Amino acid sequence: MNPPQIDRFFAALQAANPEPQSELEFSSAFELLAAVLLSAQATDISVNKATRLLFPVANTPRQVLALGQEGLESYIKTIGLFRSKAKHLLETCRILIERHGGEVPRTREELEALPGVGRKTANVVLNVAFGEPTMAVDTHIFRIGNRTGLAPGKTPLEVELKLLKRVPAKYMDHAHHWLILLGRYVCLARKPQCWRCVAAADCDFSPKTPAP
Repeated sequence: MNPPQIDRFFAALQAANPEPQSELEFSSAFELLAAVLLSAQATDISVNKATRLLFPVANTPRQVLALGQEGLESYIKTIGLFRSKAKHLLETCRILIERHGGEVPRTREELEALPGVGRKTANVVLNVAFGEPTMAVDTHIFRIGNRTGLAPGKTPLEVELKLLKRVPAKYMDHAHHWLILLGRYVCLARKPQCWRCVAAADCDFSPKTPAP
């Protein structure tokens, strides 16, 4: 995709959904951090079901830490890998209290130093909670970056760095959400639904999938 194509591609996504939102439910930076940590290899739907029970009881680092391993597990046991995630979240809460005054840090380095928080999770928190122009490359964005010609790369980091260079600055605040939603509901892994895509005209994928 060349720069004019990329601009039209994101303009179409913006026109269709001017204010895209994360499908994870949260009301604070800490709730977002906890939800994203819990969402690894799990669906947003399953995480939301668990956090709807957890957050009314414990939605600060101190409150979650007070639950202990078994207490926290009882709320998130419906999520895959819940035992290791509970351990990581409790350790993260401990570090937030001891090193950051109970607040979620605003730098990538500090976020990635938290247990269970990798580059993708850090990018989500920086973008969604703090408005930083980051790009969290999950399986959907990795697929779209390659399939459309937007940002071809062999690794998530390669795709991320290309996206940061190629996506116009005016779209960066929401680009991450537009691409995730496109990949989740339209540009599907097994068969892209090109006939439903508002940005198909400027995508390099060929031949376009016809309507059934």
